[in-house]
Amino acid sequence: MKKRMIPFSPPDITELEIAEVCEALRSGWITTGPRTKLLERRLAAFIETGDTDIDCNSADNVMRYSNRVVCLSSATAAEELNLRLLGIRPGDEVIVPAYTYTATASPVIHCGASLKFVDIKKDGDIESHMPEIDYDLLEAAITPKTKAIIPVDLGGMVCDYEKIFSIVEKKRGLFTASDPDGTPLGDLSSRIQKAIGRVAVVADCAHSLGASRMINGERKNCGSIADFTSFSFHAVKNFTTAEGGASTWQPPDGICNEEIYKMYQLLSLHGQNKDAFAKAKHGSWEYDIIGPWYKCNMTDITAAIGLRQLDRYKGLLRRRAEIVKKYDETCDELGISHLIHHTDEMDGSKHLYLIRIQGITAEQRNALMEKMGEMGLATNVHYKPLPMMTAYGGDCSEYPNAYDYYHNLITLPLHTLLSDEDVEYVCEVLKKAANKA
Repeated sequence: MKKRMIPFSPPDITELEIAEVCEALRSGWITTGPRTKLLERRLAAFIETGDTDIDCNSADNVMRYSNRVVCLSSATAAEELNLRLLGIRPGDEVIVPAYTYTATASPVIHCGASLKFVDIKKDGDIESHMPEIDYDLLEAAITPKTKAIIPVDLGGMVCDYEKIFSIVEKKRGLFTASDPDGTPLGDLSSRIQKAIGRVAVVADCAHSLGASRMINGERKNCGSIADFTSFSFHAVKNFTTAEGGASTWQPPDGICNEEIYKMYQLLSLHGQNKDAFAKAKHGSWEYDIIGPWYKCNMTDITAAIGLRQLDRYKGLLRRRAEIVKKYDETCDELGISHLIHHTDEMDGSKHLYLIRIQGITAEQRNALMEKMGEMGLATNVHYKPLPMMTAYGGDCSEYPNAYDYYHNLITLPLHTLLSDEDVEYVCEVLKKAANKA
């Protein structure tokens, strides 16, 4: 077996993306402009239909798909704006699974709310093996202070949102919406909370663009399920704009998409009621600052990458599925537990390939990863449970299932620059490592 060098997660960028970026630079619009707005419409169409070739510049589709997705500088910014729009503030509680990355939890703290961790199911979901939140513990954790739950579609696997919605509906009697405070944001947040009338479901779909799940007998794409959703377009994600992310939502009764979208624009552009694109129109220079807010808009340069990535995205997902199939065959042959990316109820985006080698300690796992690295195979761990981190207390003793899931876990490289020969090499290295373990 000749040694190969297998990187963990390089971005899949072609001349198509490079050419579109060059065109954006030549156009004169390098901040938020026409490419960002087009990407928003195309993402809205993809979330609704699963298609990437819809003409989103036609008059009908401009009207249909505008004001339904907002592109931002990161998924972390997207989640924080989701919480800000919901009016999450000091005194509120937000529930987050203990098994996730800090970007799920830090926006809660930024809003001044109390972060409440909940452990995952023992060994993850019984069918998909995803490190999914324990729904019995989730139900027990809801109090009159709870304003939102942030489920995490880790690895591109889709949570059981039917179960989550049944829980928040059951707990509707505990929920009290915030009162309006006389500000544009506070008044809208109060109206949204009253219209939802229960704990909000704010999905962390950083990994799951293009994933889907059966909801009440209908297959729905991520972004069309939760009350509010955040996506990541970071360099290591299936779909990238280098840095970037997006928010989308399901408008509650009595509140239109346009009103919600406008507030996202205000929140992401210093509270300024006109962006550069709008101010550039003749005689339209004058503007107001509605609130002292944030700066996290997407630029047309990064949106240019996204436009061409979206052209290729269904093919990228198919290639990931091919790699997953080969990994599945190898892991099943070796008796290694791994994520099940496709079930009757759920089709994941195949973002991460998590395996767990039973019977080894965290130290043995780390030594095994070093040996695999010496053979040219870069691996990772997704994730170290957040309560283990200094910023979140440094103690995972209250979340034993999260620690147990983590301590023998290895993430294999899963990206679309892997050749068939690379995939075979990964499988051969894994076989050697498993035998050694």
